[in-house]
Amino acid sequence: MKILKFGGTSVGSPERMKKLLDIIQPGEEKQIVVLSAVAGTTNALVEISQAFTTGDKRKAEALIKGLRVKYEEFVEELFVSQEGKENGKELIDYHFNFIHSFARDLFTPIEERVILAQGELLSTTLYYFFLTEIGVRSKLLPALDFMKIDEDNEPTIDFIGEHLSAMLAASNDHQLFITQGYICRNAFGEIDNLRRGGSDYTASLIGAAIRADEVQIWTDIDGMHNNDPRIVKGTKPIAHLTFDEAAELAYFGAKILHPQSVFPAQRYNIPVRLLNTMDPEAPGTLISKEGAVRGEVRSIAAKDGITAIRIHSSRMLLAFGFLRKVFEVFERYKTPIDMITTSEVAVSLTVDDTRFLSDIERELKDFGSVEVDVNQTIVCVVGDFSLNTHGYASRVLDAVKHIPVRMISYGGSNFNISLLVNADDKIEVLRSLHNRLF
Repeated sequence: MKILKFGGTSVGSPERMKKLLDIIQPGEEKQIVVLSAVAGTTNALVEISQAFTTGDKRKAEALIKGLRVKYEEFVEELFVSQEGKENGKELIDYHFNFIHSFARDLFTPIEERVILAQGELLSTTLYYFFLTEIGVRSKLLPALDFMKIDEDNEPTIDFIGEHLSAMLAASNDHQLFITQGYICRNAFGEIDNLRRGGSDYTASLIGAAIRADEVQIWTDIDGMHNNDPRIVKGTKPIAHLTFDEAAELAYFGAKILHPQSVFPAQRYNIPVRLLNTMDPEAPGTLISKEGAVRGEVRSIAAKDGITAIRIHSSRMLLAFGFLRKVFEVFERYKTPIDMITTSEVAVSLTVDDTRFLSDIERELKDFGSVEVDVNQTIVCVVGDFSLNTHGYASRVLDAVKHIPVRMISYGGSNFNISLLVNADDKIEVLRSLHNRLF
């Protein structure tokens, strides 16, 4: 069985939704199709939720009305038969009346997550209705019946596999299954989600849970490129990456793939393909246990919105337990660290989550002086350096010798060299590295 995930742009219009059939080709083999919300929907639902949170019901109603009109036009174009149009209209009435019902005094994050789930519920049901109208047999599998996270917001693979396998067995005579990306239930049974970009994660989790033959992530880009094509000219798609290389690139800025989506597939050795909905014949990128080439630079990625923190303390010199105490501060505020470098009297690190930055800074001052630099960017050079590490670091540093570098991280793995630079220097760094390395 294959898992095919289509993002918001792939279902962004009735025309694009209809063209998915050219890729899916029902009847050839069993497939689970994972759909994101129609492009723009989740952003609109976030705005609606924010309006409810601030008590601005008038703004919320205007936003709901605008989104509803978009879906009414979508239904009118997607369906041909009167029955199809009526089914689509009833679906829209149900979901938008439900969203409107939250215009009340109490609005919490629980209600917000329920509202955000409506996008995927709409897109998958509309596609199921469309397939039914044109005579393609399919089965709609509610993700809320099998996709679950625990109290630490980690997916429970065993639960997912057990419940999804039972649902598939109950419909063993079907070849095509449709389900929602992104949404799930938490440990308390409430509607929750896998955070933004979570449809990739859903597809990977499903593939791992049922031991699928392959997971395909369909977007509007022909695979993972060796640099950011929006910034650097002459980039090329990468034919083959290892799981480790793909994970580094996804975490450090490659937008085509959700950072968490590599790990479930890697754990169970499920190949992942990144493919282009707009150009289905393009080979894309294969991610698997073994890459195509070892011992060379594969790609460059950049992660924006980074904050650097330096703690300087004479007490750090020869003191055991100092770093543990520093890390405990970040642990208390559930703030992950991206990069870290140390010297005898100082430690520098980076974070991308600044929600609790002022509290973290206040506690760190107990250890020494603290400096905070905002508006930083991590640039990550990724490859498989396990065979031969000779010269790679010098080539990277030589490429950026004319640019001030705030931090360097090398040796933590065999797959990346990371540089921290001011965000204003990001474009120059990406282009200089590309010219030097490729």
